[in-house]
Amino acid sequence: MFVTMKEQLKKAEEGKYAVGMFNVMTVEMLQAVIDAAEETRSPVIVGTSEGMAKYIGMRNIEAMVRIAAESTDIPISLHLDHGKDIETIKDAVEVGYSSVMIDGSKHPLEENIAITCEGVAIASSKGVTVEGELGRIVGTEDTVFVTEREKSMTIPDEAERFTNETGVDCLAVSIGNAHGLYKGEPKLDFDRLRAIKSRVNVPLVLHGASGIPDDAVQEAITIGIRKINIATDLQVAFTVRVRAILKDDSKIYDPRKILGPAKEDIKSVVKNKMNLFMSAGKA
Repeated sequence: MFVTMKEQLKKAEEGKYAVGMFNVMTVEMLQAVIDAAEETRSPVIVGTSEGMAKYIGMRNIEAMVRIAAESTDIPISLHLDHGKDIETIKDAVEVGYSSVMIDGSKHPLEENIAITCEGVAIASSKGVTVEGELGRIVGTEDTVFVTEREKSMTIPDEAERFTNETGVDCLAVSIGNAHGLYKGEPKLDFDRLRAIKSRVNVPLVLHGASGIPDDAVQEAITIGIRKINIATDLQVAFTVRVRAILKDDSKIYDPRKILGPAKEDIKSVVKNKMNLFMSAGKA
């Protein structure tokens, strides 16, 4: 089933679990995510970065995900991750994405609110769920670059104002999480998360969850995280297997024999995450 992310997160809030958003970059990745969702009976959000959406083509992505959704009873949403300009948001809404993230987090609060409001006006009129972001999330992911110097955690009072004034359906927060590979073990600020949760009335989102210890992920869910983004773990699993196959057999040339095993590794990662997020069995 193709459903809105708002509907997914409402059920997650009621059930006190989190729905995983898995960024896909190939057909094999998409197949692995859907297969994992079916095997665990978990709702799922398929995500594409802004750069990947442009690389593959939004219409191609939407068509692939919609076909997958029509062939299963698992709730599936299609999400644009880190949309940084209004034209990209318009394109995603037009082709049929069920949710978009408006990332104005690099701007001062007032400007972030203004940009996000503009995006909400475009998306909500079409029934498309909108995710906003407040606080810079350190690290690198596709076209998003944030240095340690730029890092700024989400301020609870600002989160309350931001959600009230923009009307976003969910909010991505910065509480010590990061994009890409972590250097050392990440330490999440759970007191900050509790303070944010007490001030906002929309579901909260955790970006950069690849590499965060399992116990910290579950603590964040207990406090109120309802959507968790996974990208790096999938890319690493994919790349490690492909490298091993090519190293073991220099004469191999059939892409199916290279990418097929990588798909199985990704599916295993996704299934583990769905169990960790407590979304397994909730579809």
